[in-house]
Amino acid sequence: MVKRTGPTNPVLKELVHELKKVSSTEKSKIWKRIATDLEKSTRNRRAVNISRINRFTQANEVIIVPGKVLGSGTLNHGLTVAAFSFSEGAKKIITEAKGKAITISELLKQKPKTKDIKIIG
Repeated sequence: MVKRTGPTNPVLKELVHELKKVSSTEKSKIWKRIATDLEKSTRNRRAVNISRINRFTQANEVIIVPGKVLGSGTLNHGLTVAAFSFSEGAKKIITEAKGKAITISELLKQKPKTKDIKIIG
């Protein structure tokens, strides 16, 4: 019996492949770090609450969560949050705070250069 390694979700596999490719072409270590974090098993992937995002960010920042954003807490300022997935409550809280909830692949297309991007989680 062969032990399964890495994600089996085809969307996630494609995202990890794309992140590694952009990491090598742009010579950016942050995309490679995000790819290795997303390759972990579901149990070891990050889950971050809105309250933690609010605590460690300022207005108009761009952050990445290599996992899922959960809707516990409040957000006092608008920012762009990129993650693999969001809970419905988290999306609602982010948009009510005049922020944007986007996927990591959308952020990768918007900002392949990683200037001013933070990882939370």
